[in-house]
Amino acid sequence: MTTGPDGMAVPFYAATGNEVALFEHAHRNRLPVLLKGPTGCGKTRFVAHMAARLGRPLHTVSCHDDLTAADLTGRYLLKGGDTVWADGPLTRAVREGAVCYLDEVVEARKDVTVVLHPLTDDRRILPLERTGETLEAPPDFMLVVSYNPGYQNILKSLKPSTRQRFVAISFDFPAPEAETAIVARESGLEHNQVAPLVRLANALRALKGQDLEEGVSTRLLIYCATLIRSGLPRGDAVLAAMVEPLTDDDEVKAALLRTAELTIG
Repeated sequence: MTTGPDGMAVPFYAATGNEVALFEHAHRNRLPVLLKGPTGCGKTRFVAHMAARLGRPLHTVSCHDDLTAADLTGRYLLKGGDTVWADGPLTRAVREGAVCYLDEVVEARKDVTVVLHPLTDDRRILPLERTGETLEAPPDFMLVVSYNPGYQNILKSLKPSTRQRFVAISFDFPAPEAETAIVARESGLEHNQVAPLVRLANALRALKGQDLEEGVSTRLLIYCATLIRSGLPRGDAVLAAMVEPLTDDDEVKAALLRTAELTIG
């Protein structure tokens, strides 16, 4: 087991390129990072791995339509008849010198990106208008955001003025040999049993943009292999973890199952 500078365990992550070195250089030089890639390809695991590797606390926020700037920075709350200020996750990360990870940042409301701007240039500050504070980010603080370019549209996209504030790292699914090793390690299923599942995943990914919005993620592959290792018949596991999550259309499901039969028998 690998441990970080603070002695805590480092989550497993198998690098597929120079992303580890790039992230370390960005942290050393106080640069914010943007991760781009499809759902379930390892972006969140990568951030957890790097935060532990650097020995920094990690605050993760899963962005959604209702996420506001106040959800990130904080707000006044009533406690026992008193009004007290409660830091949000971004503010806590700045105070602690932690890594703050905003997953799928394009899903958040537009006022969120405005709050991030002062932290992503040479000022590295977080103004808290409600308390009158202006926090200066310590050297170890790092802002990381991610999004899935495949889901972008006119209404949900990062403006160029925001994207160009970040060092960007592109992610994709690992090569078959690497993905087989990852799935086998994470699920405990034998390598020779995982390999056909990876072949099927790549066959289904080739259908993205035709009958499917998204292909099979590495996460779903691990789920499928885990079910098989626990004794579920392979066909049932494939249906539950590699077909049903991808579509609700019965005709498309039938086509995916035929692909599975042709690919792995």
